[in-house]
Amino acid sequence: MNAALFSGNNLEQRITRSNQRLDFLADAHVCGEYQNYLCVRILFRAAHRDHELGRTMRLACPAFGVRSCRTGGTPVLHDGLLRAAEDWLMAGNRIESEEHMPITTLFLFSRASGLRISRVDRKRPIRSRIIVIVWLASAALGADEPKTPEKNIAAPGYNPLKENSVAAIAEMARPSLVTVAHSGRDGKEDGVGSGFVVSDDGLIATSLHVIGEARPISVRFANGKQYEATGIHAWDRKLDLAIIRIEASQLSALPLGDSDKLQQGASVVAMGNPLGLEHSVVQGVVSAKRSFDGTEMIQLAIPIEQGNSGGPLLDLHGRVHGILTMKSLISQNLGFAMPINALKLLLNKPNPVPINRWLTIGTLNPREWLPVMGARWRQRAGQIEVEGLGHGFGGRSLCLSQKPALQRPFEIAVSVRLDDEAGAAGLVFASDGDQKHYGFYPSAGQLRLTRFDGPNVFSWSILKQIESPHYRPGEWNRLRVRLEKNRLLCYVNEELVVESDDNELIGGKVGLAKFRDTKASFKNFQAGPDLSTARAAQPSKLTEALVKQIHNFSGNADPELLAALAREPIASQGLLTEQARKFEQQADHLRELAVTVHRQSVQTELRNVLDALEQTIDLFHAALLVAKFDNPELEVESYRRQLEEMAADITQQLPEKANDPQRLETLTKYLFIENGFHGSRSDYYNKANSYMSNVLDDREGLPITLSVLFMELARRIGVNNLTGIPLPGHFVVRFAPKDGEEQMIDVFEGAKPLSQKEAREKVFASTGGSLREEHLKPATKREIIVRMLRNLLGIARNREVESDVSGYVDLIISLTPDAARERLERAMLRLRKGNKSEAKEDLKWILEHSPEGLNLQRVEELYRSL
Repeated sequence: MNAALFSGNNLEQRITRSNQRLDFLADAHVCGEYQNYLCVRILFRAAHRDHELGRTMRLACPAFGVRSCRTGGTPVLHDGLLRAAEDWLMAGNRIESEEHMPITTLFLFSRASGLRISRVDRKRPIRSRIIVIVWLASAALGADEPKTPEKNIAAPGYNPLKENSVAAIAEMARPSLVTVAHSGRDGKEDGVGSGFVVSDDGLIATSLHVIGEARPISVRFANGKQYEATGIHAWDRKLDLAIIRIEASQLSALPLGDSDKLQQGASVVAMGNPLGLEHSVVQGVVSAKRSFDGTEMIQLAIPIEQGNSGGPLLDLHGRVHGILTMKSLISQNLGFAMPINALKLLLNKPNPVPINRWLTIGTLNPREWLPVMGARWRQRAGQIEVEGLGHGFGGRSLCLSQKPALQRPFEIAVSVRLDDEAGAAGLVFASDGDQKHYGFYPSAGQLRLTRFDGPNVFSWSILKQIESPHYRPGEWNRLRVRLEKNRLLCYVNEELVVESDDNELIGGKVGLAKFRDTKASFKNFQAGPDLSTARAAQPSKLTEALVKQIHNFSGNADPELLAALAREPIASQGLLTEQARKFEQQADHLRELAVTVHRQSVQTELRNVLDALEQTIDLFHAALLVAKFDNPELEVESYRRQLEEMAADITQQLPEKANDPQRLETLTKYLFIENGFHGSRSDYYNKANSYMSNVLDDREGLPITLSVLFMELARRIGVNNLTGIPLPGHFVVRFAPKDGEEQMIDVFEGAKPLSQKEAREKVFASTGGSLREEHLKPATKREIIVRMLRNLLGIARNREVESDVSGYVDLIISLTPDAARERLERAMLRLRKGNKSEAKEDLKWILEHSPEGLNLQRVEELYRSL
């Protein structure tokens, strides 16, 4: 304990300084489980100082309802207030009576001294007793000292002791309510929502969807003051919550209530900016509490519109109980709010991201791409996506490659898929970075080659526009353009469809383009001397027959067939319905077959990767294949490049001649401070946490996926003495420095060092068991991948998705043939499908190898029964 805390020499200075810092309205939140906090801390600190003071505090303790000297919880009283109360007691004042000042008298004294009291509950006099201490501390400071600025809690007509009118609540909350806006690529306002102050030092609560992904964010108060966000203090995708940080102080923070105690039928007030009408207010009631995807939400009988999202839901005492998040599509008078207790989780355990790093989430790598003329370009799952109108004529927008220009002859290619065939998107080339370029793209179901010589349609020349049977509407189509000295060759799905000798534009950049209000996806953009691919082999006779049948049922029946069907309408309808049912079944089987073929391909590739020597296995690649197992469109190479770029960024930050601890320190700062990677808290069992691609996209993951990322980045920046430690229920990393003791690292907790004692506690908390020596043995890369797969298998079991269960079981057995439990599970799955012969094979393997942990007698009985 600091001796200066009770020094008489600085008492007068301390009192003056404390008085200047008192802010009862924003900081003296005397409520709930913290109501004894001031008394407990005064007792705990002061009793250690001297016997006489300890005696005084022991007398004060029962007077204020304090039964214990234990401290804990989150400080909710301003430090200046606490020190002032301590100094007052140190000055010789005594509290030796169990009587407490009546509330009415307290108001008289508080008003005379200029003190504004925020929360007093007549039913709970202990709060009055605590505020007596607050008042006494304030009175001891002197009435002539500077007063704190007026706060929202003292709004005319507002009384925290009783339920207030909507008008009083609105006026009280108005200084804390903000308009949250995010900007598009062109810097113009692109979306508006609501938010409110939760901390006087610049924290603003809102909904995550209000601030958008990778968008500059501004916050505007009712008094006209506007601030640009400097960072995201905390965010959670599943809860749809975000806390913005701005550079501001002495803000008016709204008091947070306890949403668990909010009752059905309670009157509430919602505030926000519906349809852009700023600082609007509406009253309603809590109609229910409902769970959506495992998350409890507050159902409201309140009309919520676009722009309300992120605004506060207050009770009639002015306490925030929820954050407005969405409206019903069925009824105008029905909305939902996220409970405020969910926000408290983020306040207690933030995952801050500086704004310059936040703006990279989901955005394109600026070293590779330059968006031009607006629209919203972003990259996820290895694909580039675009939506929204560009500000070029006709909604035109470009995304130009930043790679060095190639000399003719060369080719460019990309696969593109349109959300709506009425749109247009594809390749551009010979671009001057502005209005001049060529474009080859599908448009309204046709293929078009256009030369753009200026900003509007009068300066555009459509060189060729055709329909092609080789273009597949609604699917991925590969576009390729070959630029020769005096001609342009344009292909779709490796078929030449357009040839032109137009040669007006030479040189320039290449890239992507979209027009109108098109939403499109691109993947596999390439530029090189020759990008042609071999045509698909000619179909076999069996495939030809199948294709012919499918084409014959295109829906265009000939008149004779229609006439024959019409003569027997009842029988015909039954026949056609039955045929449609059969085709639907066939389509389902074909889709299942496509999934099986894809998964077998990934299984073979993953097995080949893990069959290499341990030190040569690329664990990150293997982890990406786990994600690709469930997502056929995942671009593995895109994420591999992203990891290399991350490693290069970290390397640039390393000090000269950095040692391993310095490298790990730089890596930790890069991941968890600069880029906001964090352990998944509220959505722990989401499959996305086990997919390395999603971990990079969302910067959120499980202990094992974050550990893999940490180790693989460490290896790429020169740290090779890290291993994965498979603690039961919680994967960690071990660092073995050349000099010094080994250290476990909990990557899930921001790469925090983990002691043996803490490891034992984690194991016990997760499993109820004890930490054993074998748990500390490093995991092989194959074991790490299998553990990731078992996490996914557990999720699939809980969700009862049998196709996923079967797929993961097959993959685990393929990688670890001695996985006895998975073999038994596969046998049971095969039996349920009626596949007795293959089930017997698994049961036979179990009986031959006699693995531990299984009831072999029951297995043998089952085997004989087949």
